[in-house]
Order: sequence, then structure tokens, then C-alpha cells
Amino acid sequence: MNKPETLSNDSGFGAGLALASILVVDDEPGMRNFLMKILGPRCKRVEQAADVEEASRLLDANHFDIVILDNIMPGKTGLDWLREQRKLGFFADAILITAFADLETAIAALRAGAVDFVLKPFRSNQILNAVARSIDRLHLQRENFLLKHELSAEVCGGRGRLLGGSQGISDVRSIIERAAPQPTSVLFTGDSGTGKEVAARALHAMSERADKPFVPVNCAAISPDQIANELFGYVAGDPTRPEGRQDGLLLHASGGTLFLDEIAELPLSVQGTLLRVIDDMRLRPFGSAREVPLNLRFIFATNADLPLAVAEGRFREDLYHRINVIKVHMPTLRERVMDIPDLSAMFMQLISHELRVPPLVLDERVLLKLSCYDWPGNVRELRNLIERSLILGEFPPEFASEGAASSPEAVDSLHAVEQRHILTVLEACDGNRAEAARRLGVSRKTIDRKCAMWDA
Repeated sequence: MNKPETLSNDSGFGAGLALASILVVDDEPGMRNFLMKILGPRCKRVEQAADVEEASRLLDANHFDIVILDNIMPGKTGLDWLREQRKLGFFADAILITAFADLETAIAALRAGAVDFVLKPFRSNQILNAVARSIDRLHLQRENFLLKHELSAEVCGGRGRLLGGSQGISDVRSIIERAAPQPTSVLFTGDSGTGKEVAARALHAMSERADKPFVPVNCAAISPDQIANELFGYVAGDPTRPEGRQDGLLLHASGGTLFLDEIAELPLSVQGTLLRVIDDMRLRPFGSAREVPLNLRFIFATNADLPLAVAEGRFREDLYHRINVIKVHMPTLRERVMDIPDLSAMFMQLISHELRVPPLVLDERVLLKLSCYDWPGNVRELRNLIERSLILGEFPPEFASEGAASSPEAVDSLHAVEQRHILTVLEACDGNRAEAARRLGVSRKTIDRKCAMWDA
């Protein structure tokens, strides 16, 4: 057999070709060898099968992006085999190659779910172009699906930076820096609005998966009867029709990170399926007879008391222990008062740019009042306040620079903020000054001196 022709510019087929995994199914050894020589040096993985039985076994064990399929083979045509595989669960694009082409065969190929049709004999450029088109189509479908998911879920607000120099947020940053290179699951806990998704995105950005999808899912925002299909996907009816198959979020996120927020709200029936997926790293969409291998990192978050949910039978104990490998507790905004000026400045810059309005002045008196507030809604409440103030063109009276200060201590400086922050941390440590000093990143003598000054 002749050697495949040399291509002058492989880059013309797109970068996606190098990441493709391909299965070649053809009963002719010469054709298989030709395709292996063409595709092997340019694709991530290429395997071959001499008949449909061997191809079925390979599909059971591996995931392929594209199956290049000969139509005329002994025993069963490629199209007949493709129709059968669609009903079992066929999670790849099929490119049909045949020497006998007519309109009827072309229509049958489309109905069976083939995405392209290449006539024998063909040149190397023709098959490479067909593969490149298929890869581009798969990537575009995935990007569109994930974009629609983000827009419908309104999750774009969680893209801020993990900002701050307080001890609490420094501890969080230290843990996620150590956890980021590992494949281990991470569980973020803490009150609502403390920035669990922001921290999860920061972890993803520090990992080797940073250039792959980060897919956030709010388990409380999807109805219990729909969340299983949304996560795991399904195969039903005629899989070649749009309504007959849905690839779930886990499959679309494969290679990247899946962030399951409000994990305590996941129905018990779905918890069992999720546990099996995490343990096996394989996914079987509902109605499918075939599993799909996953390459995925899981990150979880909750503001609920998961041990209590386990005790009350609302959360599976085995799933809790499976996800609670590395736990990161997000501090409340009251515990990181010193970060309020930086957070306020960041939100002011970002939101004023988004709204196309001039920023408001964050002078010392405004920052002092912001720092003396309790912030039950945490960082989310601070962000909402900044946005509302920008829309109205001024801060609410209780935070405005004009007028009397909100308390006798809140006068001309930020000393009151320091006092409030240290006393808040002391209260959280049940009066343990050594622990408070550790959290604050100062010496025990500093805490003793401050408390003596304040007669605390």
C-alpha cells in the first residue's frame, strides 16, 4: 500500500484534531492501515476494529469522539450496526465511508445518525477535513450547551476573585493552593453568600484543568424530577432525534470540573447514582445499556449541616464520607472585616463598568460604616449594596459619608473597625486569646495589649 501523502500544513485542520480519540471500523486491513497512518500521528488516540463485534467491545470499554465506519462489511452493514448502537448508547460522531454511494444510502446514513459521508477512494485531506469538521462541531455543541446552562442558571455572578488578606481567607487560599494539583474532591462549607463558588472557581483556575470547562450546578434550583436527567442525561425513543437523547452536564463537563452547589438539596435517589459515578468514574445515562468513562473533578458546596442531614436520613452517610475528603470552611464577612475595603473597591470597579455609570467615592467614613455593619448576607449582600447604590447614584443614609457616624466609637478613623474585628474573632474563639492571635496573624502580646487598652 502506498504511504499517505505528506500534508503541507497540519495546522489547517485545527487544534482540536490533536485531542481527538477515534475508532476505525473496516474489514479491509489495507484501509485500516491507511487510516491509522493518516490519523495516528495527528490525533490523541486511534484504535481499529476489523468487524462490528470487535468495535462493540471497544465501545463498551472506551469513549471515542468519532467512529469512522465502513458501510459494506460481512454479516452486517455499518448502518445497521450504527442503528443498534444508537439504541444501546452511542456517544460519538459517526463518519460513514463507502465505495457504493447513492441518494438512498446518504439519506439512510443521516437517519441512522451519521454526521458525514466520505466516498472511497478518498485522499488523506478528505478524511482529515471530515474529522476536523466533526471535532469542531462537537466542541461548538458543548460550548453552546454550557453557555446556555450558565445563562439559564444565572451563575455569572460567581466569577469574582478570591480577594482579601484576612487570616480566614488566607487559610482558605492556602488550602486550595495545596488541593488544586490533586484530583481529590473538595467540599466547601459556610454561610450563604460567603463566596463558595468564587473559591471553587479559584481552585479550578489553579488546577491542571484550568483550560477545561468549569460547570456550576445549583442543586436547589433544579426540580427534583428533572435533576437526574440534567446531570446524567438519557437515551429514550429514537436516539437520532433531538428529543431522543440528552447528554447530561457530567458528560459535557468531562475533562473539567463539576461544581455541585447546595449538595444537601440533592434527592436521595440521585445521591445513590452520584456516589456510584464518583466511585467508578463511569456514567450510564438513563435508558442506556452502555457506560461512558469520565475524566472529571468534583467540587461540592453547602451551607447546610451535613452531619445533621445524615443523622436525620436526608443525606446518605456513604456519600457524605466520599465527598468530605478535603473540607474548606468559608469565613463570614464579619470574620474578615479587614477585607471589606478591598472587596468594596473591587465591586465598585467591576459593577460601575458593567452598568456604565461613574463609581461612587469610598472614603474613610463610608468604609468605616461598611465595616461596622453585621452583614448577615455576607459578601453577596455587600455586592448587592454596591450595585444598588450605583443604580441610585448614592449610598443609603446609614452608609453615606455625610451625617453622624453610626456609633459613638465610629468617629474619624478606622480604629473602631480594628477593635470590632479583634473582639469578633475573640468571641468566635470563646475568649481564647492564643487562638484568636493565630487566626489574626498577630502575636499573643498584641492581643493582650489591645484588650488591656479597651478594658476587654
